Amino acid sequence: MASTLTHAAAEVAIGPHRLAGILHVPSNAKGLVIFAHGSGSGRLSPRNNYVAAGLQRAGLATLLLDLLTPAEENDRANVFDIGLLAGRLGEAADWASVQPEIATLPVGYFGASTGAAAALVAAAYRDGRIKAVVSRGGRPDLAGKFLARVRAPTLLLVGSRDQPVIGMNRDALRAMICERQMIIVPGAGHLFEEPGRLDVVILQASSWFNSHFAGGERR
Repeated sequence: MASTLTHAAAEVAIGPHRLAGILHVPSNAKGLVIFAHGSGSGRLSPRNNYVAAGLQRAGLATLLLDLLTPAEENDRANVFDIGLLAGRLGEAADWASVQPEIATLPVGYFGASTGAAAALVAAAYRDGRIKAVVSRGGRPDLAGKFLARVRAPTLLLVGSRDQPVIGMNRDALRAMICERQMIIVPGAGHLFEEPGRLDVVILQASSWFNSHFAGGERR
């Protein structure tokens, strides 16, 4: 991987499945946040790219990626296969661990909608190697039995207008035993499309990641 990645976004091919990704590593990055998008989305998600840009301003490297290959996307069942998606997040973390510019950075996952479940399952599988997880409008209930196995500090962000998902997140909060917090964002719906709501996500997520990345490299 070219050293120019430290100052600009770069298109990358990740892991054995050559997943398409966008990596941005700001100078003196404090950690790496790997994004897990929701169903029907990908590395070009405008909302996740907006959040990623905010995290970059807060000194965090970001990796947005397509969790499925183009051929796999043709099978709609794959979009909701949480185990498959979690495995791809694991591949992304493994890939990051051997890239010179980011190999020593602590790693966290940012998941949206179904991607949040995949992020939690992936964090559970990787035990202490994932340092923090943030969920935006997530479906942590889809992580099932893995919720109790998550050790990474987890922040659940839910819109106040997303009533069914509020209940799902409250149930998940009770099922988890790691450090966790749930914040209801006033005026936000499931997609956080309302003006200024994603800025609240950026503020809360960057604070959570930087707090839990502080003082520890991955190795």
